[in-house]
Amino acid sequence: MGLSTIKTELDNKIFTITINRSDKLNALNQTVLDELNDVMDLVYTDDKIKAVIITGAGEKAFVAGADISEFTSVNDDRGSQLSKKGQDIFFKIENCPKPVVAAVNGFALGGGCELAMACHFRLASTNAKFGQPEVNLGLIPGYGGTQRLTMLIGKGKAMELMMAGNMIGADEAKNLGLVNYVEPLENLIPKTKEILNIILTKSPLAISKIISSVNFYFNNEGFIEEAKLFGEVFSSDDKKEGTSAFLEKRKPVFK
Repeated sequence: MGLSTIKTELDNKIFTITINRSDKLNALNQTVLDELNDVMDLVYTDDKIKAVIITGAGEKAFVAGADISEFTSVNDDRGSQLSKKGQDIFFKIENCPKPVVAAVNGFALGGGCELAMACHFRLASTNAKFGQPEVNLGLIPGYGGTQRLTMLIGKGKAMELMMAGNMIGADEAKNLGLVNYVEPLENLIPKTKEILNIILTKSPLAISKIISSVNFYFNNEGFIEEAKLFGEVFSSDDKKEGTSAFLEKRKPVFK
């Protein structure tokens, strides 16, 4: 599989997927999403893969967000399609019958936070930062963030984080239930593998049924509404101003 933005490694049944654009803080562009989709297809079909770790290259970022430069080149009426494409790939992660764990090694913002939340659970390095800052661009989270953040940390705190666009550190993320463990960076992958190796001693059938049963607790209607509303803000003047201001490194003036 020829991949330009993702590195993969299979070690003792654990398949590590590394988003590999460290010069761009591993931002999600359409190529990353397409390759992540293809790699997840491999996870589903390759019997040698029993568990998955998703992480980011380098020591600064897991995934620092979506690639905003692509948002200016997408036709406004394609906002809902853009959202649904990301959601569908993240559903593939969330519904994977094999355990998929995020090892968050730095910034997990916007689409990066959404990617981490699509995994079955999360570990974070001490330098990790989480947030859904889309509101700063005149946007809303569009890859499942409005739903999963609320599921994971509750309505009140999720509302605050999404409306204020603030970041939280690893310890606060753990206190809120967003991550299970906080580890020094050098111990992040070893600790993640340690937990997965315990899970791999259990019945694979039982593990897959736990995943689908827990996921069944949440219905999908909210995700459909998120994609629709993302499309509506995507075609707004505030979104044009927000993304332009971001790329021009100035403060946006929202109307």
